[in-house]
Amino acid sequence: MINKRLLVKNLLAHNNENSFYDKKRFINFGSKEGKAKFLKHVCALANSNPKNNSFIVVGVEDEDNKIVGVDFFDDSKIQNLVNAYLENPPLISYENIPFPLLEEGKVVGLVTIKSNGNICSLRKNIWKYYGGAVFFREGSISMPKAFDVHLRDINSEVVATIEQHAKNNIELTLDGVIDFINNRHKDLDSNYKVFKEQFVVCWAGNTKIVNDKTYYSRVDIELINEQVKLFYSALDEVEITHDNDTFSTVEYVNLVFGSSQKYFPLEETNIIFSENGTYQIQRNLLFEPPQYDAKTLHHIFNANNSLLRKLEKKIKLTPSESRDIKQLPDSYVICYFNGFEEAKNKLEKARSLMKKYDKEIYISLKEALRILRKVKYN
Repeated sequence: MINKRLLVKNLLAHNNENSFYDKKRFINFGSKEGKAKFLKHVCALANSNPKNNSFIVVGVEDEDNKIVGVDFFDDSKIQNLVNAYLENPPLISYENIPFPLLEEGKVVGLVTIKSNGNICSLRKNIWKYYGGAVFFREGSISMPKAFDVHLRDINSEVVATIEQHAKNNIELTLDGVIDFINNRHKDLDSNYKVFKEQFVVCWAGNTKIVNDKTYYSRVDIELINEQVKLFYSALDEVEITHDNDTFSTVEYVNLVFGSSQKYFPLEETNIIFSENGTYQIQRNLLFEPPQYDAKTLHHIFNANNSLLRKLEKKIKLTPSESRDIKQLPDSYVICYFNGFEEAKNKLEKARSLMKKYDKEIYISLKEALRILRKVKYN
């Protein structure tokens, strides 16, 4: 079993960017350019490593390998994105790796790419890259290639050695459980459970009981053996259940609209552990968007746009506008699910404005974008 934090450390410590490893400060999945560059690197790494894993480490400064972290990113069917744009798509995963010195909510992203053994290429146009393009790694650069296109296996032994050095042990597992419960989440209700005598899942959050069911907020869930953060949310409510084989969560999102506040089930996740030392993660989207009167939504959409323009121009908001802007992320989400396609672009545009204006609204806005991304890729 590989400890992913050790794997990241080994990649950073012993390797410059090369034909099986790349690093990024961040990946922008919210723009065509960001998606296109990500797909290009995935394609190139898959073609350059047909018989072993390749990796992209996200949240690291390029110049000095300083670990700065990125926001927690739930997979959101990233495999669907790769399948939609790549011919012979590789198997891909995005995992969130906690590091002790990063602030709460920040992680290092680890993208693992496994080729299917065939030449990977772009299936269709995206940004400035044309459908049919084939990419390979040349040193630290992903380059298009039109001639002499064939797969070569040159890194299997190197990658196998790196992964071997990142194997987990009982000391690292025990240290991870103690650190999770006693240090990082000493102010929250914390629990752990061992599955199949091998896997240790820890979770923490503020609890409340409603109708004999326990719900968690400020939730953090980690698979300690692999040092992978399975779930993190500063806002949402989560129901957690488990038996001898399965650890399950149901995530609820709170949408405030006018004077009403409702919780909607968003996604169910089941982590199923097997006796042979493997596990599967199954996700089921539960979200059904609320529907509202179009005339009312037009009014709210235009009011939100006006608030953004005022922030852009640094015009002071009135007391009523200051109250309204707290609902801006939720109301844009509801507008989007009721046919206002531009609402998503407005949310993206508001990120930098809200980051300067109000931290709580900024966190709410990031959660809103996470909901849109999750629903889109499902």
